[in-house]
Amino acid sequence: MTFEDLHLGSIVVSTVRNAPVLIFAAMAGLFAERSGVIDIGLEGKILASAFVSAAVAFATQNPWYGMLAGIAVSVALATLQGYVSISQKGNQLVAGIAVNIAMSGLTFVVAQYFFQQGGRTPDLGEARLFDVVLPGSAAVADVPVLGWIYTKLIGGHSVLVYVAFALVPLVHWLLYHTRFGLRLRACGENPHAADAAGVSVARTRYMAMALAGVLCSFSGAYLAIVQSGFFLRDMSAGAGYLALTAMVFGNWRPVYTFFGCLMFGFFGAVQIQIEGVDLPVIGRIPGSLIQMVPYVVTVIVLAGLMAKSVAPKALGTPFVKSR
Repeated sequence: MTFEDLHLGSIVVSTVRNAPVLIFAAMAGLFAERSGVIDIGLEGKILASAFVSAAVAFATQNPWYGMLAGIAVSVALATLQGYVSISQKGNQLVAGIAVNIAMSGLTFVVAQYFFQQGGRTPDLGEARLFDVVLPGSAAVADVPVLGWIYTKLIGGHSVLVYVAFALVPLVHWLLYHTRFGLRLRACGENPHAADAAGVSVARTRYMAMALAGVLCSFSGAYLAIVQSGFFLRDMSAGAGYLALTAMVFGNWRPVYTFFGCLMFGFFGAVQIQIEGVDLPVIGRIPGSLIQMVPYVVTVIVLAGLMAKSVAPKALGTPFVKSR
């Protein structure tokens, strides 16, 4: 493949397909951290839900059962993380890292035990979630520009892609225009004032962690039963950490966080597109260097924006009720 063979349209479509994993995880982290709980454990919950979703979908040949099972295990992990961080006043960073390390090893061991395929699940085949074909796609497919927009950019995606993009305005509305959102933000900014106003800080934070668990499970399910069609060890490849970076980039705001997810999805798409391509002057870039692109961008974003980002004031601080 040469440089001239690259198509901007393919990169744009790949960006749309890459973004949902990050969007779900970033919105999950947004709920947790807006309530005052640091959620480093996004990566572990993504891995756990990806494995369980793939395993149950394969066993039942039904992707929806796989998604439900993924939700259950992700919420269970989020609740455990909440118990350590909220009820026991433990170190939130350590709790999240423990979830990540445990799930990285446990999913591989369990997959190897049940399926004997080197730590992966069998191909899901018909148990995958397939793309949605919009009405009238065949009629407009050959129309210049409009056909591509309707059939490739807007249509031709899994239902989870549409859920991910619809989630952003929903989260914005929930955080800024509902009583629950007001209480959630109060617990993350000034939990003592929220407690004085009659808000249960512990209950609100547990609810936030449960929502984070549900949304994280969608990231895992998307990886396993939409993109890949199987589970593979550490298949999240740092998506949880990229989602956290997008959240910092977006200053803990849903819409700006969404743009951060699109940015990382774009660089991921570019990485895939330029692999094996002869670029002008530079020539062919080694694949290992290309795979570094999203992570180099992550470091640059953190270095440039970390000082300017304003986190919730009580983030990472266990709440001890005043007597």
